Amino acid sequence: MRFPITRHRLPQLAADLAIVVAAWFLAFQLRFDPDIPVFYDRYYDAEIFALLVAIKLSVFALFGFYNRWWRYVSTRDMWRAVLGVTAASLVANPLVFTFFDVHRVAVPRMIWVLDWLVCLGFVASSRLLARTIIERPQGSSLVARGKEVILVGAGDAAQLMLKEMLRTPALGYTPIGLIDDDRRKKNLRLNGIRVLGTSDELAQILRDRRPDELLIAIPSASGDVRQRIVEIARAEKVPVKTLPGLNELIAGDLDLAEQIRPVQVEDLLGREPVEVDLEAIHSYLAGKVVLVTGAGGSIGSELCRQIARADPQRIVLVDQAEGALFDIERELVDERGFSAGVPVLADVRDPNRMGQVFERYRPQVVFHAAAYKHVPLLEANPLESVRNNVLGTRTVADVAIAHGVERFVLISTDKALNPHSIYGQSKTLCEWIIGSHGDRDDVPTRFVAVRFGNVLNSAGSVIPLFRRQIERGGPLTVTDPEMTRFFMTIPEAVALVIQAGAIGGRGRIMVLDMGEPIRILDLARNMIRLSGKEPDRDIEISFIGARPGEKVHEELFAEGETWQPTSHPKIVALDVAPVDRAWLEQALDELEALVHSGDTLELVGRLARVARKPKRLEADAVEAAPTSESA
Repeated sequence: MRFPITRHRLPQLAADLAIVVAAWFLAFQLRFDPDIPVFYDRYYDAEIFALLVAIKLSVFALFGFYNRWWRYVSTRDMWRAVLGVTAASLVANPLVFTFFDVHRVAVPRMIWVLDWLVCLGFVASSRLLARTIIERPQGSSLVARGKEVILVGAGDAAQLMLKEMLRTPALGYTPIGLIDDDRRKKNLRLNGIRVLGTSDELAQILRDRRPDELLIAIPSASGDVRQRIVEIARAEKVPVKTLPGLNELIAGDLDLAEQIRPVQVEDLLGREPVEVDLEAIHSYLAGKVVLVTGAGGSIGSELCRQIARADPQRIVLVDQAEGALFDIERELVDERGFSAGVPVLADVRDPNRMGQVFERYRPQVVFHAAAYKHVPLLEANPLESVRNNVLGTRTVADVAIAHGVERFVLISTDKALNPHSIYGQSKTLCEWIIGSHGDRDDVPTRFVAVRFGNVLNSAGSVIPLFRRQIERGGPLTVTDPEMTRFFMTIPEAVALVIQAGAIGGRGRIMVLDMGEPIRILDLARNMIRLSGKEPDRDIEISFIGARPGEKVHEELFAEGETWQPTSHPKIVALDVAPVDRAWLEQALDELEALVHSGDTLELVGRLARVARKPKRLEADAVEAAPTSESA
């Protein structure tokens, strides 16, 4: 039995001791009012009270009465109190009668019933009273303690926010109403705050009530819903804040009060929350040594965060950037309590160093996220693009095969489709390397490449660029008024990458469902409006033309590519024959020689020719690759 008697629990113990004594005394008073027969005086002795207290407090402790703070008492705790008080009474009854049977004068049965009722009433009311006193609003309810706020939503998240606002005046919020689209809730009260109406009535409610802020308290709200609420609030000149989406809440700490923030453009692009097969993910990561290259990057660091939740034996964090590697290793230890991360400073282009890393740590699963990715920069540095992306991928894949890695997952990109840029061409070859290795009968390693588009807020992406330009007062530089891109949040993309690793498929290219493409011009205008300004009036938008290597519209499937569904609705597997391995090895050797010689012009031409005209295996010579774990 755990009986945590600490100075913090002593007031609770003292209160329950008084309750037990008072309940016993009052049970006799209620049964025999006004005069208690003299032969029951024996049951008022100190010994009786001591035995009752010892029995009941012990049973209370067994039922966890003292493992909970009274200020956070819940409905579940109340039901546990009923069970605890009932069990205590059932235990105390026979013991008291056995040890204190005075001249065969038994305690009347009604005494036990009354004792149970009074004790239960006192136990429940004492806890509810404690919570009420602790949570009571400070000061007059007619005087605002801070900003008056209307909450959109009346679900669990909204109720948590209401409780926190009422309990903690330091937050500086006074809730004055709720909005919910369930018409049955209208005029109902949650924690004393009335549901004023639905979102269809929001504009009129804002005009009538004039709150200081509007708070979207629906973490599962779609981007369209948030967009409509923001537009109504903007029209009424009411600032809007929000709780993060479900992906962001799950990835971080669930301290809702600290996560109230202004609405960001990512919230308006939000899609339905991604559901993953946790059992399948856990089955191939739990207890395994997992190696992540590019661990300090946007995708690599999120891979480390999510893999850490799958109970791996160890995560080997590989990166050549010292600062980024230090940051993710410290975050895993200090913020996420994962101490089995091993930071390794290494360059994926160095076969000897990678061989040493694999020999020492023996990874069973590899996620290869290391890559140079900024399109204009790689157009100016084609040698490094091929050296790092193409040859680095071949190096890591070859070392993985040599050390018997079970699974190898490559992070690819939509720019590998019909590539116009050096970056896209380099990632095309990376996909071919994975497909070629995965098609080998003599290699047990399961290779898979995962292709997706832009991720929000990744290093060097358009959203951080637009934010900086807005802070400087503009202009926002848009390459083309018709340019579109696919967007996905980093946690969502990484969750699906890990899921794709579970689905498997030897040498397959898996493509993530990126939703509908977003026009960059619309993105820019939304970001300006969310900053409280108007596009083309307060902040100018300037069109600068497409940069070298950029497409106006990205694609996820090349012409002629077909795909098959997988076990996950947001992941499909491309049905494409792998390239001829001998031809690919010869092409890679030629590119490597050009990199070493520093012949940039010849390298660029050779890379474009290889990427444009691959030699593929005949379709009838390729066995259908599995698209699920069971295959």
